[in-house]
Amino acid sequence: MTALGSVLDPPRPVVRRVNGRVPPPEPPTGGGDDDDRERPPRRGLDNARLATMFLIAGEVMFFAGLISAYFVLRMGAAQWPPPLQPRLPVLVTGLNTLVLLGSSFAMLRTQRDRSRARVVRGLTVTAALGLVFLAVQGYEWVRLVSYGLTIASGAYGASFYTLIGVHALHVIGALVWLAIVRAGVSRGRFLEPAAAGLRACAMYWHFVVALWPVLYVTVYLL
Repeated sequence: MTALGSVLDPPRPVVRRVNGRVPPPEPPTGGGDDDDRERPPRRGLDNARLATMFLIAGEVMFFAGLISAYFVLRMGAAQWPPPLQPRLPVLVTGLNTLVLLGSSFAMLRTQRDRSRARVVRGLTVTAALGLVFLAVQGYEWVRLVSYGLTIASGAYGASFYTLIGVHALHVIGALVWLAIVRAGVSRGRFLEPAAAGLRACAMYWHFVVALWPVLYVTVYLL
């Protein structure tokens, strides 16, 4: 009977008791390691803005070298500006500085707009203020040359036209870039979601504008 009972009623598995809570079982993996969930898009700088940042970094070092050379020439001169040299137009250039700063504010408003017509209008205002800045500056240069301040007049004239002239070339380059972006926006390009070109152009324009007060204080006021 004992042998027959053991066959009909097999022994039950022994359950071991542990102290504390039993850890929950591991969730099923689904038979694979692939994650079918959509990953959120990565946020970061696009290639256009990253390249513009490298360009601006190089321009900062370039102008830092020019300003350093300007101070070396100025500290080595017995008198600055030299005698019989015309004085720079501080007031007119100060007002012209406000014009260029206004173009930066116009660009900021343009970056916040999403309408194609408003973006085109904002870029037009920005470019117009930049052209006014160059026109006033060119008029002042013509007057200074007529008063005898030229590149050949000494270190004073050479350093002035080098610093201010190089910045003017950068403004011209920024205006060309601005005109290209404006033409693209008018055709429906450089807007969301592909607005990297507009953002990169705005970054460079803000850099050119922010550089001018530094040069104005260094060359005109100090």
